Amino acid sequence: MPPPSRPTAPARVRAPAARFDSRPAPQQQSGSGRPTVRRGTDMPLVVVGISVLVLLLLMTRMKLNGFAALLLVAVGVALVRGIPAVEIPDILSAGIGDQVGDTMLTIGLGAMVGRIMGDSGAAQRIAGRLLDAFGPRGVQLAMVVTSMLIGVTMFYEVAFIIIVPIAFTLVRVTGVNLLWVGLPMSISLSTMHSFLPPHPGPTAVAATFHASVGHTLFYGLFIAVPAGALVALLWPRLPFVRAMNPSMPKDLVSEREFTDEEMPGLGWSLCVALFPVVLIAGAAVVDMAASGESPALHAVAFIGSAPIALLLALLLAAWAFGPRIGRSLADVSASCASAARAMAMILLVIGAGGAFKNVLVEGGISDYIKDITGDWPVSPIILAWLIAAILRIALGSATVAVVTASGVVLPLLAGSGAHPEMMVLAVSCGSIAFSHVNDPGFWLFKEYFNLSVIQAIKVRTGYTTVLAVLGLGGVLAAEWTLDVIGL
Repeated sequence: MPPPSRPTAPARVRAPAARFDSRPAPQQQSGSGRPTVRRGTDMPLVVVGISVLVLLLLMTRMKLNGFAALLLVAVGVALVRGIPAVEIPDILSAGIGDQVGDTMLTIGLGAMVGRIMGDSGAAQRIAGRLLDAFGPRGVQLAMVVTSMLIGVTMFYEVAFIIIVPIAFTLVRVTGVNLLWVGLPMSISLSTMHSFLPPHPGPTAVAATFHASVGHTLFYGLFIAVPAGALVALLWPRLPFVRAMNPSMPKDLVSEREFTDEEMPGLGWSLCVALFPVVLIAGAAVVDMAASGESPALHAVAFIGSAPIALLLALLLAAWAFGPRIGRSLADVSASCASAARAMAMILLVIGAGGAFKNVLVEGGISDYIKDITGDWPVSPIILAWLIAAILRIALGSATVAVVTASGVVLPLLAGSGAHPEMMVLAVSCGSIAFSHVNDPGFWLFKEYFNLSVIQAIKVRTGYTTVLAVLGLGGVLAAEWTLDVIGL
């Protein structure tokens, strides 16, 4: 299939390279409107590194709860960065509110839908059909295919919550290692979420670079699918991963094994599982294909938002796997309550991760990185990847990393001759690297797969970094190919 024709927009202007002086005034306004701390003599990246080491020490050696440890380190970093003590509680609260506000509805509703499906036998029905189709030896491939199809349009957290009950059921039915099934799922979802539009990071960067979202998605699929599938199938086979054998977390999965007569039909099981996927994906397609303002478009966007789609899926699941099959609403409510109890500590830790991230942003870490990288004599594609990776390490937020990195390299794009779509993919690839303790997704991964902090660093930090490096290689190869064929 030939690639679509390229637009004539500001993509390939070959003018003299623009120079960019990124040195701002002594204070910059943060996203919250508060002046961020600016210092010319300290070393913010050293502060970040030390804070991560202290956090690991608190959680591994001293066995301090992750929520408390993250908040304690966040306060320490704020004081070291010179943030006034009176402002620190507001910064922590804002960080927790932003993070939990974005994730609580999605994770909470998704966990309830998953638990209802598990307690009714619907997850076992889908898992059984996947085993029939791919066979016990193909369970990893089944997870890769399912996760990539669902993850193209869905946030990592949303797709993770929807698919993980099926992964848990496959583990219970087959008796294999939890990571053997769970890692291909998580790696595939991470790849789709971080590399490709219509996910928020790549879409925002495409707008900054005036790149075609459709072309970015088209080219990105040729990089993301092979890289994601390779890592997803390879990583669980590494000796240090196979040495881990975590147990499934309690209350997030049903331990009952259903007979064929007790399970709902495959049609209803798939209908409920795919219902939010169809709503969210449909809204994304309409958003890319349509323009303008109309009540119909607003209605589609409303129904296709993740919280509303999952709320509607919860209502459908409560009826389809409740009164429709003879289960009482009290039983359905008990499933929801069990899922909510299991999610409480996960949400607290994710919220504390958001507080830590917000302290790093308000402390001027991103502005410092912009300053030191603004005049690096490096290829714009490599520079975009490097800045996004550095920001990802320092701040944890992939969205902050991609937006900041795109702002740094934008002045260099016009004279570079680089395809804007490749610049988008380079920034997106860099933003997936080095996921660690300041990334809320790290804690979701850790808690669901019941890993220690050190184990999660070995597994998740490792695979995200390998994905980022493979992605950069793919982008450079694609840029060279486009230049050779004259596109």
